[in-house]
Amino acid sequence: MSNTDRRYDLVVWGATGVAGRLVAEYLTEQYTPDTLSLALGGRNETRLQAVESDLVDGSDEWESVPIVLGDATVPETLRELARETRVVCTTVGPYTTYGTPLVEACVEAGTEYCDLTGEVNWTREIVDEYHDAAVDADTRIVHSCGFDSVPADLGTLLAQSFARAEFGAPCSQVRIYVESGSGGVSGGTLASAAELFEAASNDPEVRRVLGNPYSLAPPGEREGVDPGEQRLPRKDPLRSSWTAPSPMAPVNERVVRRSNALLEYPWGRGFRCTEVIPTGPGLGGAATAGLISGGLGLFTLAMSIGPTRSALERFVFPDPGDGPSEEQMEQGHFRVRVRGQGTNEDGPFTVDAVIGADRDPGYGGTARMLGESAMCLVEDDTDSPLSGGVLTPASAIGKPLAERLRAVGFTASASVVSEDVDS
Repeated sequence: MSNTDRRYDLVVWGATGVAGRLVAEYLTEQYTPDTLSLALGGRNETRLQAVESDLVDGSDEWESVPIVLGDATVPETLRELARETRVVCTTVGPYTTYGTPLVEACVEAGTEYCDLTGEVNWTREIVDEYHDAAVDADTRIVHSCGFDSVPADLGTLLAQSFARAEFGAPCSQVRIYVESGSGGVSGGTLASAAELFEAASNDPEVRRVLGNPYSLAPPGEREGVDPGEQRLPRKDPLRSSWTAPSPMAPVNERVVRRSNALLEYPWGRGFRCTEVIPTGPGLGGAATAGLISGGLGLFTLAMSIGPTRSALERFVFPDPGDGPSEEQMEQGHFRVRVRGQGTNEDGPFTVDAVIGADRDPGYGGTARMLGESAMCLVEDDTDSPLSGGVLTPASAIGKPLAERLRAVGFTASASVVSEDVDS
């Protein structure tokens, strides 16, 4: 069966989880049965029926949404699912535990795939094991299509595209600033974080992957000029602000570097990127940067110690499947700024790209980012030289994703930064 002859355009796998349910709600609000053949996937039929009932009750367009049953621990059910649909959009984590059989099934069936993973060690495994097969199958496996790592990855692409159009040269470095954000964290997200720390504690190879800033680059190209993510408070080189480490930098920086490599280094092999949290100028900015750095360091230390990690999972973290309240999601927002600096024949230049939304970044925003990434694959609405492989949002989809996000209320813009303006 060819990819265009499938029963469904898109299956949301994990539709009973917090993130999966939000993606399904978004898709049924934004699209109609005339434009999208959608199905809900998971292993618990009763819970899936409850989600389907809520979706239908909340919609004037959808009279029903088909259900596809499968089990992440039974690979044959995943192969059946992959053969029935053109695209799988999965929110089922930890991906290290549950993700690989679904990727394998999609590559075998020639089914496009996108997910929310921020698990660098697992992404590296998928790159090494399935990239070549996905290229041969002409199938796109697109990781990290949520808050990890669309703002950083797509923002960098927008900044670089604007720089090349405006100045005829790419930026040699970008600084990714997580300027603002509010929202909640689900049990599933924290479970994935715990899984990553456990793997790093037990496996030297995982520690090597997490310690290499270029660990997601193609084999043979896993070294470069970037020293890795910032770990201490620092004055920023591109703006008058102190900065603290970003907890998402270990994921997002590597994804951006992989985009550069997959696109055959349009930004140069000496391209550098760093993600940070700006905390403001002066003593107040320095103190805030110190507090954030210290808190992140303590959390990392606690998660690196088995008994402490287990205690946090048992007594502090919400259960997998639990998430932020409706109020938290509705009042959430985020803004990520990518500032790039380069040089052309006229001298140095600076550009900005901004991606943001009046949505909770991890859920309301992520549902739209993942949902529209999936729709780009469904409709082949992409601007990329790559038709297959283990890819990133920027390298697989590119600027059409920014256009779709703008259409649903996101900011996704690029501009020149004058020398006397710090914003």
